[in-house]
Amino acid sequence: MTTPPAAPPTTRNLAGRKEWTAFVVLLLPLLLVSMDVSVLFFAMPAISRDLEPTGTQQLWIFDSYAFALAGLLITMGSLGDRIGRRKLLLAGALAFGAASVAAAYAQSAEMLIAARAVLGLGGATLMPSTMALVRNLFHDEQQRSKAVGIWSGAMAGGIALGSVLGGLLLDHFWWGSAFLVNVPAMVLLLVLVPLLVPEFKDPAPGRFDFLSVPLSMGSVVPVIYGIKEIAADGFALVPASCVAAGLLLGVAFVRRQRSRGDAMISRELFRHRVFGVGVGINTLATFGMMGSAYFSTQYLQSVLGKGPLEAALWGAIPSVAVGCVAPLAAMAGQKFPKARVMAAGFVVAAAGYGLLTCAGTRSLALTLTGSAVIACGIVAVMALVSDMALGATPPEKAGSAASVLETGQELGGALGMALFGSVGVAVYRRDMAGELPADLPHGALDAARETLGGAAAVAGQLPGRVGEAVLTASREAFTHGMNVAAVGGAVALLLSAVITVTALRRR
Repeated sequence: MTTPPAAPPTTRNLAGRKEWTAFVVLLLPLLLVSMDVSVLFFAMPAISRDLEPTGTQQLWIFDSYAFALAGLLITMGSLGDRIGRRKLLLAGALAFGAASVAAAYAQSAEMLIAARAVLGLGGATLMPSTMALVRNLFHDEQQRSKAVGIWSGAMAGGIALGSVLGGLLLDHFWWGSAFLVNVPAMVLLLVLVPLLVPEFKDPAPGRFDFLSVPLSMGSVVPVIYGIKEIAADGFALVPASCVAAGLLLGVAFVRRQRSRGDAMISRELFRHRVFGVGVGINTLATFGMMGSAYFSTQYLQSVLGKGPLEAALWGAIPSVAVGCVAPLAAMAGQKFPKARVMAAGFVVAAAGYGLLTCAGTRSLALTLTGSAVIACGIVAVMALVSDMALGATPPEKAGSAASVLETGQELGGALGMALFGSVGVAVYRRDMAGELPADLPHGALDAARETLGGAAAVAGQLPGRVGEAVLTASREAFTHGMNVAAVGGAVALLLSAVITVTALRRR
């Protein structure tokens, strides 16, 4: 029997110039969210001098954004499916711009933490809307893989752009200007999105489940808070109770989603095994990424003594390679088994952590190389796993799918920053306990033992060799904390490579 000839390729589902132009517009909110993270890293020394946050408050300034984002992503993804993803994107742009102004003019650490939380709320509307619209714009698998690869590369490029832009602003203005840079970009987004991006929403979404909103948030924030406190200060009843409460609320949230026909997270998403596995892998990837980012940016400024602009320029050099990795990973995933390519990405990132374990207080090239290798490996994983998970998602559920995927991503990033940062803080405090002169004023002694930024401020007020001794001890303690955390990062990413191959062996 003669085999019929293959059908010629069709262009019916291929995206054209209009869809690609809309996609370029959708990269703008992604750039802003990633820029906001990197701008804060380089602004932290100046914030520490002006607002004098404690070590815990410093971590909360970082984490409140990610906690709010992770807690609200599922809610906003479900809301976007119901009211329209473009409409939610525009509302998020307004919230993000207003919160940026509030953060810029914060007068205390508590005010900045609150403003960062509102920024997280705005980001929770931007992120799932963007990814869901990408899924709706590109129906061809190869085009979607290319778009997701560019999307992941733009996120890495946004971090580098934010660093340089933040460095330029901090070199000439006060630290609040690093937040104000979001405002004109949000205005541009509000103008262009209605003109270029079409609206998409679920034609039959069902009722909105209001009770699931506090359940979803309550299952994320207490767990991360408890883990952070235990990692920093050891086991205690209050943080352990927070972890237990969060896990119980998480169980209640999952049971509610499984029992309702109009659940925020549709059961249809998890009928395809690849989607659930992809969420887990994405969480592991961002866990590794944010763990290194917490240390590398502070290392450039506070250990090596680079100014904000110089540190930003040095930090942007490796990002040039990182921005090219995601599209290349998407191409590799079309030629080789994706599970193996992702596992290789984890192994590469683990090697980067291995380099950081060897860094000393004068290891600029080694630290930059290690950070770049980590980022390259992780971005390759994220590009492939995002495309794989979106490909297994019905278009009408793209908002919910994107929110679940990004909830895992933000939860992993928050956990990485909390755990790696807390390990570093714990090592720093232990090392500094016996290194400071006993005759220092009590307030100065506490500040120097609390954070590296506090030690640098104290050292600047002390005369000659005493100030130099305090500064040297604090830099060595911070670097030691980074080395210890890097060992854990390498082990975690090697385990992630094994998990990826095992979970996707039938893929």
